[in-house]
Amino acid sequence: MYNPTRRNRNIGTAKQGYGQNNKLTIPEPCGVLKSFYERLTDYQKIKSLINGYEFIFVIEKTRIGSLHSCSVADIETIIEQIPKEDYGELKLIILRQPKRKEEILAPTWGRLIYSYEFEKDYYPAIILDAVDFTRKFKWKNNLSIDDQKELERLIEDGHKIENDGRYLIAEYELKNVRNTQLYRTLPHEFGHYVQYLDFVERPASADEDYEVWEARQYKYFEIPKAEKEKFAHRYAYNLKTELIRRKIIPFTQK
Repeated sequence: MYNPTRRNRNIGTAKQGYGQNNKLTIPEPCGVLKSFYERLTDYQKIKSLINGYEFIFVIEKTRIGSLHSCSVADIETIIEQIPKEDYGELKLIILRQPKRKEEILAPTWGRLIYSYEFEKDYYPAIILDAVDFTRKFKWKNNLSIDDQKELERLIEDGHKIENDGRYLIAEYELKNVRNTQLYRTLPHEFGHYVQYLDFVERPASADEDYEVWEARQYKYFEIPKAEKEKFAHRYAYNLKTELIRRKIIPFTQK
């Protein structure tokens, strides 16, 4: 079966050329080819049929003080409202426990991975990170325009932002984190994948020249990050607005 992601699974990931000069770095064990977000430990796996399409939920055990803000049932409810044609070949929904260094160096609500290695196979995946509720999150005051817009979204999610003169600081509260990850981050990552599907058309057949397909992939990853973020934000906003109009969200945790 034609599966080009198995032959070029590093496209669009840190392995393709992104580096850090920080002395504090995320460990990369010798001889381990998996990216840090692929190195799962102590997890359970749940298969879920949504709109006739099978997803695999992978739930990593959290450490003391950390929690997954969304349940599997919560996420299923949102995915049910996403058009099936937007699923593409997306297979994995990962509820992951980040390491402490990752929370410092690469903090994120979630991410899309175009080819994620899981149990010796490769699938597109959406990851939602667990949050350490013993910590606070903070930003410097000198925000870019895009960061200011994100700050406004966080306030809309319910986060209470305070300014201590140097930083903008907020407590992690479960309800607000869930609002961010369930109603915005999850649809946002679907939005990234939908743009990928729209731009990188699937091969008409298994006989398509792989170099032609790969060239189209590279063109997608040359799209400026700001343009990709704009597309994903718009997708998430439109979905959220429609679900609010239909009174599907917000809903209590399931």
